[in-house]
Amino acid sequence: MRKSTILLYIVLLCAISAKAQFITSGKIEYERKINIHAQMEEMEDNEWIQKIKSQIPKFTTAYFDMVFDTGRISYKPGKETENPIKMFGNGPATENIVYTDLNSKHVKSLKTVYEQKFLVQDTLRTLQWKEKDEIRMIAGYKCHKAVSIICDSVYVVAFYAEDLPVSGGPEMFRGLPGMILELAVPRLHTTWVATKIEAKALADIDFVIPDKGKKVTQDAMQATIKESFKDWGKSATRNMWWTVL
Repeated sequence: MRKSTILLYIVLLCAISAKAQFITSGKIEYERKINIHAQMEEMEDNEWIQKIKSQIPKFTTAYFDMVFDTGRISYKPGKETENPIKMFGNGPATENIVYTDLNSKHVKSLKTVYEQKFLVQDTLRTLQWKEKDEIRMIAGYKCHKAVSIICDSVYVVAFYAEDLPVSGGPEMFRGLPGMILELAVPRLHTTWVATKIEAKALADIDFVIPDKGKKVTQDAMQATIKESFKDWGKSATRNMWWTVL
């Protein structure tokens, strides 16, 4: 093998190593995209829906920030974007703030569901993940695919990075041997993808979330929301899925 080829391999390996750091404390930015057109196609097909659909972008985008170390994770809304459509697609999870204590195995989540605010305090959710063979690069990290189910029938797809050895992800998703850098919930037409990852020293204040809202367990909140949505028709089920995230 020629010296020039060996040198090229060394340069490439160094570049890969510099990009995909082994991080145990840092910050991740997630871009969440919702396919508004796909959501509208599930509504009653009428002239008004088609007119609105022709006048709006296909996707609405929001950003969320996560800070993490080996024992704690905090997830909250990030930078603001100009969202040209507020009446569709943002979902009840737009303002979610989630604190996960991996050591005590508890989660605390501030959720705003339309006019109602809940402070959900519960044990960590356990999902049954199934590993798949697919691998993809996300934000410079090699990620493995896994799938699971929520709400008995809602399919979830995740890609996690073993080089970020913290079992976390967007919202309350976790349980894999590495950080989830991409998450998809097809029936919500929604994806979360990590766009920025940086190593960062963190302090206790970085994990503090507001202590407000009706204090409930996850099951109690869902029972309350289900009652509120009983007259919402077909959209009630989708709204319930959002509250489970």
